[in-house]
Amino acid sequence: MQHFKFLKTIILTFTISIIGCSSPSSKTENNFLLLPSVSEINFTNQNSMIDIDILDFAYSPTGDSLPIRYGSTKKLKIADLAENSQIEFSILSHENQVSESYSLEIESNKIKIEAQDKAGLFYAFVTLNQLLEDARNQQLTLPLVKIKDSPKIAFRPIHIDVKHHLEKKSYYFDLIDELAQLKINGIIIEIEDKLKYKRRPEVASQDALSIEEWKAISNYAVNRNIKISPLVQGLGHASFVLKHDKNLHLRDNPKSDWAFNPLNPETYSLQYDLYLDAFEAFPHGEYLHVGGDEVHTTGRKSGKSALELNLIWLNKVCSFAAEQDRIPIFWDDMPLKQAGLMGPIYDANMPSITVDSIWAANEPNLNRFIDQFPKNCVYMRWNYHLAESYGNGKVMDWFSTNGFSVMGATAGQTRWTLMPQRESNIDQIRIFAEQSITRNYNGLLLTLWDDDSPHFELYKRGISAFAEFTWGGLNRSKPEFKKVYRHRMFGSDFKSEEYEFIDRLDKPVALWTNLLVENGTHRNALNKVKNPIDEHIIDLPEFDNKGSWIQKYSKRLAELQIQSRELNKIRKTIALIQTEGASAKYNLEIYNQVINLVGYNFKLMKSLKAFDNARLPKDEIKLIENMKSLVEEFDIVREQFEEVYGKTRILNKPDNYILDQDHHRHPANQSINFDWQFKAELMLLTKIKNHIKTHMSWEEGTKAIIEKM
Repeated sequence: MQHFKFLKTIILTFTISIIGCSSPSSKTENNFLLLPSVSEINFTNQNSMIDIDILDFAYSPTGDSLPIRYGSTKKLKIADLAENSQIEFSILSHENQVSESYSLEIESNKIKIEAQDKAGLFYAFVTLNQLLEDARNQQLTLPLVKIKDSPKIAFRPIHIDVKHHLEKKSYYFDLIDELAQLKINGIIIEIEDKLKYKRRPEVASQDALSIEEWKAISNYAVNRNIKISPLVQGLGHASFVLKHDKNLHLRDNPKSDWAFNPLNPETYSLQYDLYLDAFEAFPHGEYLHVGGDEVHTTGRKSGKSALELNLIWLNKVCSFAAEQDRIPIFWDDMPLKQAGLMGPIYDANMPSITVDSIWAANEPNLNRFIDQFPKNCVYMRWNYHLAESYGNGKVMDWFSTNGFSVMGATAGQTRWTLMPQRESNIDQIRIFAEQSITRNYNGLLLTLWDDDSPHFELYKRGISAFAEFTWGGLNRSKPEFKKVYRHRMFGSDFKSEEYEFIDRLDKPVALWTNLLVENGTHRNALNKVKNPIDEHIIDLPEFDNKGSWIQKYSKRLAELQIQSRELNKIRKTIALIQTEGASAKYNLEIYNQVINLVGYNFKLMKSLKAFDNARLPKDEIKLIENMKSLVEEFDIVREQFEEVYGKTRILNKPDNYILDQDHHRHPANQSINFDWQFKAELMLLTKIKNHIKTHMSWEEGTKAIIEKM
């Protein structure tokens, strides 16, 4: 059978040469678009004669096994002889080559792969599969091409934050496969209460996955060159531990569930137990992220400064991590804040001379305690919006010049509601990748915070940008990256700008966020303010003072008109992509639900505007009935939204779940069920119903208006 298939290749090649196959042109590079980009790629002006339909056998002269494979390469089997194979691969380590590197060459009748290690071999086949996909999808012949590839940054992890909800287990396995094909090689999982701790069972949520379940996910990941390390929040962000009665005595402030008391020995007994369980759940991780950000502790009025207390805690947890053969990672913001050095980090316009003067005045506050900074710790410089600031670089240089390990953290999602905005934060991801490469740092983390809990599918472009710039470096501009993303995510037919819709959603979603609340109020704060419906949800048109409502909200109504037109165009673009058979069907379904929810709010506002414009009783009748229909329509909008999101996401928390004090006003922590997603909508609809009832019931109102005629 092997000899027959090889003979078929020769016959097909001869046939192609007779009928005249079109040779590759300058368009070849536009047809074969790899993500992330490779270090070197050289196309020739010739085609390979390999028939991709019978690409079935691979041979390793060094006796190496095939790695896990995807797509067109998944069916490959090991050939018994080199002449019976179309692919020849080997692992040959060289001193001057970095880990994960490989070369791939498509020749006339053979594909040759040489890898530095198993990871490099895995990534070589990932690249080969992308080339095969592009050839098959565009009905092209494989080009003759030489590729040399290696990562620009060694450690390229993304952050998965499960504190407010879990995805269904199957989603994590699918996600790992997607990350692996983007050459992501790490995950930092912020586990909080979503692990069934056996040593401290009171901490675990009822819906948490067991140690064995997480271990199965971890094993699946490491087989695809992804090591999962846990982030177990420590000194601060400790509500998931300190909200429980059993642990109240460990609070730094008895009235707050936010922070541990760093001077209580029991704090460490508890935290170490959580660490040990997390190590069992994620046995392949090299790191332990201990958190430590956004916390000011008092030690119950111990007389020690917040910086001293922070370092006491940090030294203890770092020592424990070292004993367990884990490298601790620590958010670096609190020592910097306590030393008076945070201001320059978040002011890109501050002159360097001013930054230097602030450092001259305040650096001694850090240096005074420099011997207490653990040397085995990685200090993670997180900056999501101003990574380019001189002050940010100054901090990173301070750590590195003083002999500390430093690593950056950028973001694909911060506090954006419903979906990531600012073009998925691509600019900042690129800037921080560039800084990490030029400073020769070992790694860069992409944080994906669950604070506002958009669907994880909506993070995919940011993840792809992170993969592009951390593996491939700065080979591509932002527009070039977006083109390649559309090509790989949705299909080769959709790479042109006419199919761009994600960026165009930014403004409609930004308007949606606070469309239904008064100026100065954010929808995320509705659960924390007094009289939210009466004082913080927008007013409604008055029955006897028509026109005043439109005047009050004239600016947002003018913007609504613009963004409504844009939303309709976006809806048509996605429909066109779906009609023409795009890949990533579920991803498009999620975007459609975002559009539907935004569109519903737009319709609601237009209906209120129409009522405020109405002057004739017969018009008021129609508009009241229309308003009633819109109120009822919301149930359908919500049901569809939850149905689509619920395919992969666990929407509701357990009935006995204890919500924390929500110091940061995370909407996903404001209700047990999925009400938090629709908080502003639910409150406005309640206000509409009450408003009508105040004057008259739906039916009585209609009747009374008719009698006026």
